[in-house]
Amino acid sequence: MKNLLLLITLLIAFGNTQAQDAFELPPEWSKNAIWYQIMVERFHNADTANDPKPDNMLAPNEGAIAPTGWHITPWAQNWFKADDWMVNNKLDLKHAFGYRRYGGDLQGVIDKLDYLVDLGITAIYLNPVNDAPSLHKYDARSYHHVDVNFGPTPDTDTKLMATENPADASTWVWTNADKLFLKLISEAHNRNIKVIVDFSWNHTGTEFWAWKDIIEKQEKSAYKDWYYIQTFDNPATTQNEMIYKGWANLKGLPELRKSNIVSARKSGNPYEGDMPQAIKNHIWDVTQRWLAPNGNASNGVDGFRLDVADEIGMAFWRSFRKQVRTIKPDAYLVGEIWWQQWPDALMNPEPYLTGNIFDAVMFYQIYKPARDFFIGNITSQQFKDSILTQLNRLNPQTQQAMMNVSATHDTPRLLTSFYNTGKYKFNASPGADATYKTQKPDEDTFKKVKLYLIHNFCNIGAPHIWNGDEMGMWGADDPYCRKPMMWPGMDFEPEYKNNFNGNSKHVDEVRFNKSHFQFYKSLCKIRKQNPVLINGSLEFIKSDDKTLIYKRTNNETSILIALNTDSKDLVIDLPEGNYQDLITGQSFSNKLMLNKLTGVILKKQ
Repeated sequence: MKNLLLLITLLIAFGNTQAQDAFELPPEWSKNAIWYQIMVERFHNADTANDPKPDNMLAPNEGAIAPTGWHITPWAQNWFKADDWMVNNKLDLKHAFGYRRYGGDLQGVIDKLDYLVDLGITAIYLNPVNDAPSLHKYDARSYHHVDVNFGPTPDTDTKLMATENPADASTWVWTNADKLFLKLISEAHNRNIKVIVDFSWNHTGTEFWAWKDIIEKQEKSAYKDWYYIQTFDNPATTQNEMIYKGWANLKGLPELRKSNIVSARKSGNPYEGDMPQAIKNHIWDVTQRWLAPNGNASNGVDGFRLDVADEIGMAFWRSFRKQVRTIKPDAYLVGEIWWQQWPDALMNPEPYLTGNIFDAVMFYQIYKPARDFFIGNITSQQFKDSILTQLNRLNPQTQQAMMNVSATHDTPRLLTSFYNTGKYKFNASPGADATYKTQKPDEDTFKKVKLYLIHNFCNIGAPHIWNGDEMGMWGADDPYCRKPMMWPGMDFEPEYKNNFNGNSKHVDEVRFNKSHFQFYKSLCKIRKQNPVLINGSLEFIKSDDKTLIYKRTNNETSILIALNTDSKDLVIDLPEGNYQDLITGQSFSNKLMLNKLTGVILKKQ
């Protein structure tokens, strides 16, 4: 009996340990993910009846109404061609991109889900879909509703939203846009695709319901302590004396208040702090709504991407994880942890990945040195050291769940980033640097990107695709990385090679790149068919100057990855045995001729 009691005690203790581990570890599905990031407004316009109108939109961060004569921009128009309303209002195209809308909507995403299945995608990351006036949607009007122009009936949805008390979750209604979003989740789940959505808890827009209440009632508003307001408006004067803190000094993005700050708060560094309980209660209600709509977690999103996460204190994030995991134990949380010191030092993500905050971060830290290696700015030894430095900060489970981004909505597109060999994301647009190359990249750039892609799909962590990169799209930093998708079969106008010169005779053909798409598709297939690329160990075999060879190994198999970034062919000795290149199907033994700017994924036969 004594031994039986001891066994029961040990089993209970083991069970508690397992439960704690489940909370601390990333969900198993996230390790197998092949991520595809979508900005809905620029993805696909399937329903022209819901296209934005001037009263639905504002220019980002400016609070300005649409220019006279404004209308959505034709999808296939030359990106560098000024719209007629720009010309008529004498607007400079370089500063008017924020007014553009193309009409992408949720039905457009639903209609293209089978395209994503064909590509090999298993998880979607949606940029914010919350109701907001801007293109980017980080200036929320409402966290608990989907943007009215993403759904089928914008006017009806606006009227429905006006019937509720946004501060009282019991009064919240389901708009037609909300319902269509839930349909998107269901359709994705039916195809074994997970869905996470982007939120920024750090700030709202000036159209947010609590902020509008403050504008109306000033210091008498019940929400005056939700923001950093230094001076309220004096209604007795014609001037607006209101002074408040906007995120990054942008007045269109009033920052939500932080509380209980007990360590130094510096952008790009973690700090100990929280948010007022009233704000947290609203965020908890929003979280509950989208994770488990009507109480059913199987019908909700599968996690969240959290914007500017370093701006919010660690105490808040710890409580947020508990809230999320209580509702949905296998939800995935990925934080945006980016620059510690612009433009050279990236943040150390380790403090956020110890098991009580996020499951992963957008792993810019591992992309930046990869770009430098494949474009020739650093040696393979330096690249190897950078990879190991980043991975050794993390436990193996977290390594496998990291979102290995290449390009995103906040960076130059992958091809353009490789085409320009300067410092990563520094002066990466024609407005910042007139010599920055924004035309279609050359053949060598495509080869270098393919080398990088082999590495990204074979490296530890989950590969990520920014919508359109697989199509061969190019573009500089924001806003140029946010061109409308280059769908096959669409007849696009040629694009000026020298940007804003409307008289240019030098143009690029804009068309879906089928061979580039097929290369992405083959890598997705290879990763899915070879679990060793997900759970295998990483061992470097050769790293000298411009050649990198490593292998991924688990108990079942081993795969050798060889990458030649040199401008000359190389002969490489292979370990004993016969090998097949999973990309081309070619077989090799003893020696491998690795052509310049090529790579292989070799599996032992």
